[in-house]
Amino acid sequence: MTTTSRRALTAARLPRWRTVDIVVTSVVGAMFGALYWAWQYVPITQMFAFFPPFGALLNTVWLMAGPVGALIVRKPGAAIYTELVAALFEALIGTHWGGTSVIVYGLVEGAGAELAFLLFAYRVWRLPVAVLSGALAGAAMALLDVWIYRYYPGWSLGYQLTYLAAAVVSGAVVAGALSWYLVRAMAATGVLAPFGSGRRQRLI
Repeated sequence: MTTTSRRALTAARLPRWRTVDIVVTSVVGAMFGALYWAWQYVPITQMFAFFPPFGALLNTVWLMAGPVGALIVRKPGAAIYTELVAALFEALIGTHWGGTSVIVYGLVEGAGAELAFLLFAYRVWRLPVAVLSGALAGAAMALLDVWIYRYYPGWSLGYQLTYLAAAVVSGAVVAGALSWYLVRAMAATGVLAPFGSGRRQRLI
């Protein structure tokens, strides 16, 4: 088999994006972007002043767009695209985090969420994979918060690792499991009928 033939076969096996996929993931991203914008006003730092690393438990709300978008349309790149749209929408509305950094977060966290589905060749959409997607997105968030942007420069290594652990666990629950159940509930109403997630709920 020639290289061209292999590429053609690979392209044929990967599900192609449709207009409805782009529209729906864009709408989902915009909706989460509005939520992300509002979430910046939740006093997370003050709520966890007794132990700052636990702030990661609520920061993972910012990770939900990617897994939700991917679970709905079930297409390669859906998690990255939806999380990036959410970040762009949040930046356009206005955020005190800074537009550029928000977009970087959207790309990196979306890539973390995307990796889980890529590992299963975009063929498995069950709860454990969604949980893994949220956990990886949480790890990406912690990497940016603690070691790239260094939002907590005075933290000890113990605090840093605790934040990472909290981000992974909360990401698995909030961005992973909660997103999976949210999409499952949407599918039960029939609104996801144009998608595989709506036609085959048992495989969401």
